[in-house]
Amino acid sequence: MSELYADIIVDISHEKLDRPFQYRVPERLKDVLETGMCVEVPFGNGNKLLKGYCIGLGNVCKFDPARMKEVRAVAEGGVGIEGRMISLAGWIRENYGSTMIQALKTVLPAKRTVRKVEHRTIQRIFGREEIISLMGESGRRGQFAKERLLRELAEQESIPYEWVTGKLGVSPQTVSSLEKAGVLRILRSQSFRNPVKIQQGTEQKRLLSSSQRRIVEEVMGDFDAGKPDVYLLHGITGSGKTFVYMQLVKEMVERGRQAILLIPEIALTYQTLLRFYAMFGDRVSVMNSNLSSGEKYDQCERARNGEIDVIIGPRSALFTPFPRLGIIILDEEHEGSYKSEATPKYHARETALEVARMHGASVMLGSATPSLEAYYRAESGEYKLFLLKERLSGSLPQVHVVDLRRELKEGNSSVFSRKLQELLAERLSRGEQSILFLNRRGYAGFVSCRSCGYVMKCSHCDVSLSEHTGKRLICHYCGYTQEMPNICPQCGSRYISGFRAGTQQVEEKLRQLYPGVRTLRMDADTTRAKGSYEKILSAFSGGEADVLIGTQMIVKGHDFPKVTLVGVLAADLSLNMSDYRAGERTFQLLAQAVGRAGRGSLPGEAVIQTYQPEHYAVVHAANQNYEGFYGEEIIYREMVGYPPVSNMLAVQVFSREEESGFALADRLAAEVKEKFIKPEEKGAGGTIPLQLMGPAPATIGRINDIFRFVFYVKSLKYGKLVKIKDMVEEGLRRQPPDGELTVQFDFNPIHIM
Repeated sequence: MSELYADIIVDISHEKLDRPFQYRVPERLKDVLETGMCVEVPFGNGNKLLKGYCIGLGNVCKFDPARMKEVRAVAEGGVGIEGRMISLAGWIRENYGSTMIQALKTVLPAKRTVRKVEHRTIQRIFGREEIISLMGESGRRGQFAKERLLRELAEQESIPYEWVTGKLGVSPQTVSSLEKAGVLRILRSQSFRNPVKIQQGTEQKRLLSSSQRRIVEEVMGDFDAGKPDVYLLHGITGSGKTFVYMQLVKEMVERGRQAILLIPEIALTYQTLLRFYAMFGDRVSVMNSNLSSGEKYDQCERARNGEIDVIIGPRSALFTPFPRLGIIILDEEHEGSYKSEATPKYHARETALEVARMHGASVMLGSATPSLEAYYRAESGEYKLFLLKERLSGSLPQVHVVDLRRELKEGNSSVFSRKLQELLAERLSRGEQSILFLNRRGYAGFVSCRSCGYVMKCSHCDVSLSEHTGKRLICHYCGYTQEMPNICPQCGSRYISGFRAGTQQVEEKLRQLYPGVRTLRMDADTTRAKGSYEKILSAFSGGEADVLIGTQMIVKGHDFPKVTLVGVLAADLSLNMSDYRAGERTFQLLAQAVGRAGRGSLPGEAVIQTYQPEHYAVVHAANQNYEGFYGEEIIYREMVGYPPVSNMLAVQVFSREEESGFALADRLAAEVKEKFIKPEEKGAGGTIPLQLMGPAPATIGRINDIFRFVFYVKSLKYGKLVKIKDMVEEGLRRQPPDGELTVQFDFNPIHIM
């Protein structure tokens, strides 16, 4: 019988994850040892017995056999929490492509010694009526920062100091003045046990509707029967999805299980955190990028020791080491931030399913505009689908779709349509607020005609061509290239070019039209400083501006009761991206943007400015009709074989030398074609099981003097793409490329490189 060798990590803290150590597996353990198991191994010159974790098994000896030590024993308990995490890392490495060390660093918390930090909490001393009176006086005096702080203190007896000076944008001097006046006190404690200090309040009893109650009963019924499942909750904005989540978590906690709630951007969901704290107190914690490495590790230790029941955070919170996980919830599951852009490029949705399988847990996905992947699986019966079609309060805004082609023909070449100008003037005269959303996704260069709306597209891939230097138009899927036309091929107009506009230009035009208008701008330039994101939003929420101008970051999850108008400028920018997901992203962005208006007691309106008012993504977003959009979009995906109907692997090559980078991409693509592409084989409906596209330069061909190339492989079976990834990795090991070249894999990419 051949020898078996085990790769062992002797300490699962990041500092020690530099490399595994190989040990021989004795005969007595060959049928026992599995990946993820805790083992005892001799280590160092003194052969001190240490605990380690098996991260891989194989028959190849990587070191001198004469010096190879043996695994002594499998530790009691076999596969524990750490073992499950290591098994998960192995699953990520296999299904997304990376080294095992990279995967381990993704799923395991950094184990570092950090000094305790001072936590400060602001607690009110005045009664609620006195606070409200003082708040009104501050507003009349124009002391808006003080007014914002007092408004929060009227609702909460205590709030974190860091949140006040960060998200609320209140200066320490303002807090200090209220402390000296005896309005509030600042409580200080030396601890990082819980990174968010919120005094447990009283959660108002809220009766679930019959639809909400039915969802909770079915999910918990499946769980109690030992058949946990995957569920998609499709609920329109304001339909009460959060209350369903809270009840599900409550039911799980009562059963002695733990819960993970994933949210795309934790900075935007403070009210959600307050609700969970009101219900669970210090049994709930957070995991996000604002925490230090030591604080993250501390939360993992609390979870491991059973000191918390609920963790809330972005995708990294998925790896919280709960011993008895009962449910994983992904709110706004369609958001692209759930996909990691760093190796390993895992998706939190798919990884959550694997984590749930390991624990015997349920998975709940929720969104008003679900991803096509999730809805497709729900339609096919892979997920259970729940619908919430009614809002708890308020109504959707009236939407006006403006054809910019007609505007130009009738003499208006401004970035603002006449309808938008009219509605903006009305809001300013009434003291109401507006949001102007510049859809800059896809800014890197689609080319269109402003006269007729024609867009230059690839004749081979049905995506838009991108403008490059030298007046070249390139397809970033197949590499097709053509010259930039001087006139529109469809109508002969001279108004054909790439779109060039930004939030700063929009702000300048707005001030020219409406002298004295108070504006705030939120884009990459204005949010570079730490805390600026929250300060801008807080200032707008506090009434310090009439109009908020920004990119897609302003339409995600915000609730501004005074906003009664949303204007969407240049909806076509995302619609004409060189990306097969362009229609889906446009629908989601427009539907979210429209949903920002009329969320308070006042009715709202929205204006969508577009060169393609007849496009189904625009039409269905204006009508808030997800099912109608999905029905048309899925036909397009079926015709061209894109996810979710099939699967796609992007093989990405990075190189300091342009020629060597393209040569490697070409070589790898040729190997894939030779070993896997068989045109004579036909799949269902006559489709070819595998299809190769490229190689071609990336959308941005060079960044930091690194050239970027990519080719794509489409397959009906995900497992086939994993085999292709394995083959490419093995080929690179056998024949390493010369020079500084890197290869990465991206399965079912969210963003086209």
